[in-house]
Amino acid sequence: MSNTTLTYYNQNAKAFSDSTLNVDMSALYAEFLPHVAQKGHILDAGCGSARDAVFFKAQGFTVSAFDASPELAELASSYLQQPVAVKTFQELNCVNQYDGIWCCASLLHVPKAELPQVFLNLQNALKPNGVLYVSFKYGESERVHNGREFTDLNENALTHLLSHTQLKVIKQWQSVDQRPERESEVWLNALIKVVHVL
Repeated sequence: MSNTTLTYYNQNAKAFSDSTLNVDMSALYAEFLPHVAQKGHILDAGCGSARDAVFFKAQGFTVSAFDASPELAELASSYLQQPVAVKTFQELNCVNQYDGIWCCASLLHVPKAELPQVFLNLQNALKPNGVLYVSFKYGESERVHNGREFTDLNENALTHLLSHTQLKVIKQWQSVDQRPERESEVWLNALIKVVHVL
Protein backbone atom coordinates (compact mmCIF):
# COMPACT_ATOMS: atom_id res chain seq x y z
CA MET A 1 0.00 0.00 0.00
CA SER A 2 1.35 3.43 -0.92
CA ASN A 3 2.02 6.06 1.71
CA THR A 4 -0.74 8.17 0.16
CA THR A 5 -3.32 5.42 0.60
CA LEU A 6 -2.09 4.56 4.09
CA THR A 7 -2.31 8.20 5.14
CA TYR A 8 -5.89 8.32 3.85
CA TYR A 9 -6.92 5.32 5.98
CA ASN A 10 -5.11 6.54 9.07
CA GLN A 11 -6.77 9.95 8.81
CA ASN A 12 -10.24 8.60 7.97
CA ALA A 13 -10.21 5.33 9.94
CA LYS A 14 -13.33 5.96 12.05
CA ALA A 15 -15.45 7.29 9.17
CA PHE A 16 -14.34 4.48 6.87
CA SER A 17 -14.97 1.83 9.51
CA ASP A 18 -18.42 3.22 10.31
CA SER A 19 -19.37 3.36 6.61
CA THR A 20 -18.55 -0.31 6.03
CA LEU A 21 -19.64 -2.02 9.26
CA ASN A 22 -23.27 -2.57 8.28
CA VAL A 23 -22.87 -3.47 4.61
CA ASP A 24 -24.68 -6.73 3.81
CA MET A 25 -22.02 -9.22 2.66
CA SER A 26 -24.15 -12.36 3.03
CA ALA A 27 -24.09 -13.21 -0.70
CA LEU A 28 -20.29 -13.24 -0.68
CA TYR A 29 -20.09 -15.25 2.55
CA ALA A 30 -22.39 -17.82 0.92
CA GLU A 31 -19.89 -18.27 -1.93
CA PHE A 32 -16.78 -18.46 0.26
CA LEU A 33 -17.63 -20.35 3.44
CA PRO A 34 -18.74 -23.68 1.86
CA HIS A 35 -15.14 -24.07 0.64
CA VAL A 36 -13.61 -23.53 4.09
CA ALA A 37 -13.05 -26.51 6.39
CA GLN A 38 -15.57 -26.66 9.23
CA LYS A 39 -14.29 -24.70 12.26
CA GLY A 40 -11.24 -23.90 10.09
CA HIS A 41 -8.82 -20.98 10.39
CA ILE A 42 -9.67 -17.89 8.29
CA LEU A 43 -7.36 -14.93 7.72
CA ASP A 44 -9.14 -11.63 7.10
CA ALA A 45 -6.36 -9.94 5.13
CA GLY A 46 -6.66 -6.18 4.96
CA CYS A 47 -9.58 -6.44 7.35
CA GLY A 48 -10.59 -2.77 7.56
CA SER A 49 -13.34 -2.52 10.17
CA ALA A 50 -13.16 -6.31 10.86
CA ARG A 51 -16.83 -6.61 9.89
CA ASP A 52 -16.20 -9.90 8.08
CA ALA A 53 -13.82 -11.32 10.69
CA VAL A 54 -16.49 -10.75 13.35
CA PHE A 55 -19.03 -12.66 11.25
CA PHE A 56 -16.66 -15.59 10.62
CA LYS A 57 -15.82 -15.76 14.33
CA ALA A 58 -19.53 -15.86 15.19
CA GLN A 59 -19.92 -18.84 12.83
CA GLY A 60 -17.37 -20.81 14.86
CA PHE A 61 -14.27 -20.30 12.72
CA THR A 62 -10.86 -19.45 14.17
CA VAL A 63 -10.03 -15.99 12.88
CA SER A 64 -6.85 -13.98 12.39
CA ALA A 65 -6.78 -10.50 10.90
CA PHE A 66 -4.37 -7.81 9.78
CA ASP A 67 -4.51 -4.36 8.23
CA ALA A 68 -1.78 -2.03 6.99
CA SER A 69 -3.32 0.96 8.77
CA PRO A 70 -2.46 1.15 12.50
CA GLU A 71 -5.54 3.30 13.12
CA LEU A 72 -7.90 0.84 11.41
CA ALA A 73 -6.21 -2.14 13.10
CA GLU A 74 -6.83 -0.56 16.49
CA LEU A 75 -10.54 -0.02 15.76
CA ALA A 76 -10.78 -3.54 14.30
CA SER A 77 -9.16 -5.13 17.39
CA SER A 78 -11.72 -3.47 19.60
CA TYR A 79 -14.61 -4.66 17.42
CA LEU A 80 -13.23 -8.18 16.97
CA GLN A 81 -12.25 -8.47 20.64
CA GLN A 82 -8.81 -9.85 19.77
CA PRO A 83 -5.53 -8.39 18.48
CA VAL A 84 -5.38 -7.34 14.82
CA ALA A 85 -1.85 -7.24 13.42
CA VAL A 86 -0.48 -4.22 11.58
CA LYS A 87 1.11 -5.48 8.39
CA THR A 88 0.95 -5.47 4.61
CA PHE A 89 0.39 -8.25 2.08
CA GLN A 90 4.06 -7.94 1.15
CA GLU A 91 4.94 -8.85 4.77
CA LEU A 92 2.76 -11.99 4.83
CA ASN A 93 5.29 -14.81 5.14
CA CYS A 94 3.66 -17.83 6.78
CA VAL A 95 3.27 -21.32 5.29
CA ASN A 96 0.34 -23.77 5.35
CA GLN A 97 -1.54 -21.84 7.98
CA TYR A 98 -5.04 -20.97 6.78
CA ASP A 99 -8.07 -22.90 5.54
CA GLY A 100 -9.38 -19.70 4.00
CA ILE A 101 -8.02 -16.24 3.23
CA TRP A 102 -10.49 -13.41 2.73
CA CYS A 103 -9.20 -10.41 0.74
CA CYS A 104 -12.33 -8.31 0.40
CA ALA A 105 -11.58 -4.97 -1.28
CA SER A 106 -8.05 -5.03 0.11
CA LEU A 107 -5.70 -6.34 -2.60
CA LEU A 108 -6.92 -3.50 -4.81
CA HIS A 109 -4.48 -1.16 -3.05
CA VAL A 110 -1.44 -3.30 -3.98
CA PRO A 111 0.44 -1.90 -7.02
CA LYS A 112 -0.08 -4.19 -10.02
CA ALA A 113 3.67 -4.84 -10.32
CA GLU A 114 3.69 -6.24 -6.76
CA LEU A 115 0.60 -8.45 -7.09
CA PRO A 116 2.44 -11.51 -8.55
CA GLN A 117 4.63 -11.78 -5.44
CA VAL A 118 1.68 -11.06 -3.15
CA PHE A 119 -0.29 -13.91 -4.75
CA LEU A 120 2.67 -16.22 -4.08
CA ASN A 121 2.63 -15.08 -0.43
CA LEU A 122 -1.08 -15.89 -0.24
CA GLN A 123 -0.56 -19.26 -1.95
CA ASN A 124 2.11 -20.18 0.60
CA ALA A 125 -0.07 -19.13 3.52
CA LEU A 126 -2.94 -21.40 2.44
CA LYS A 127 -3.28 -25.01 3.56
CA PRO A 128 -3.36 -27.54 0.66
CA ASN A 129 -7.16 -27.48 0.36
CA GLY A 130 -7.56 -23.86 1.35
CA VAL A 131 -9.53 -21.23 -0.55
CA LEU A 132 -8.78 -17.61 -1.32
CA TYR A 133 -11.45 -14.95 -1.95
CA VAL A 134 -10.45 -11.70 -3.65
CA SER A 135 -12.33 -8.68 -4.94
CA PHE A 136 -11.20 -5.79 -7.12
CA LYS A 137 -13.00 -2.86 -8.68
CA TYR A 138 -13.75 -3.90 -12.24
CA GLY A 139 -11.48 -2.43 -14.89
CA GLU A 140 -7.98 -2.40 -16.31
CA SER A 141 -6.29 0.68 -14.89
CA GLU A 142 -4.11 1.78 -12.02
CA ARG A 143 -5.52 5.06 -10.76
CA VAL A 144 -5.75 7.51 -7.89
CA HIS A 145 -9.23 8.32 -6.57
CA ASN A 146 -10.11 10.41 -3.50
CA GLY A 147 -6.59 10.17 -2.11
CA ARG A 148 -6.20 6.40 -2.56
CA GLU A 149 -4.40 4.35 -5.19
CA PHE A 150 -6.32 1.53 -6.87
CA THR A 151 -5.42 -1.41 -9.11
CA ASP A 152 -8.51 -2.38 -11.11
CA LEU A 153 -8.73 -5.85 -12.66
CA ASN A 154 -10.95 -7.77 -15.07
CA GLU A 155 -11.17 -11.55 -15.50
CA ASN A 156 -8.29 -11.80 -18.00
CA ALA A 157 -5.95 -9.62 -15.96
CA LEU A 158 -6.57 -11.67 -12.82
CA THR A 159 -6.01 -14.97 -14.63
CA HIS A 160 -2.79 -13.59 -16.10
CA LEU A 161 -1.52 -12.49 -12.67
CA LEU A 162 -1.99 -16.05 -11.39
CA SER A 163 -0.24 -17.69 -14.35
CA HIS A 164 3.12 -18.06 -12.55
CA THR A 165 1.53 -19.52 -9.40
CA GLN A 166 -0.21 -22.77 -8.45
CA LEU A 167 -3.38 -20.78 -7.87
CA LYS A 168 -6.37 -21.34 -10.13
CA VAL A 169 -9.65 -19.43 -10.30
CA ILE A 170 -12.51 -21.82 -9.56
CA LYS A 171 -15.21 -19.17 -9.92
CA GLN A 172 -15.33 -15.50 -10.82
CA TRP A 173 -18.29 -13.17 -11.07
CA GLN A 174 -19.26 -9.53 -11.08
CA SER A 175 -21.35 -7.80 -8.43
CA VAL A 176 -22.48 -4.27 -7.68
CA ASP A 177 -21.40 -2.29 -4.63
CA GLN A 178 -23.71 -2.82 -1.65
CA ARG A 179 -23.15 0.62 -0.12
CA PRO A 180 -25.81 3.34 -0.56
CA GLU A 181 -25.08 5.66 -3.50
CA ARG A 182 -22.43 3.26 -4.85
CA GLU A 183 -24.69 0.95 -6.90
CA SER A 184 -22.98 2.03 -10.13
CA GLU A 185 -19.64 0.54 -9.01
CA VAL A 186 -18.94 -2.95 -10.33
CA TRP A 187 -16.69 -5.43 -8.55
CA LEU A 188 -14.81 -8.47 -9.81
CA ASN A 189 -15.03 -11.34 -7.30
CA ALA A 190 -13.08 -14.59 -7.46
CA LEU A 191 -12.67 -17.81 -5.52
CA ILE A 192 -9.20 -19.26 -5.99
CA LYS A 193 -7.63 -22.56 -4.92
CA VAL A 194 -4.18 -24.09 -5.00
CA VAL A 195 -3.82 -26.65 -7.76
CA HIS A 196 -1.01 -29.08 -7.00
CA VAL A 197 0.89 -30.21 -10.04
CA LEU A 198 1.77 -33.88 -9.81
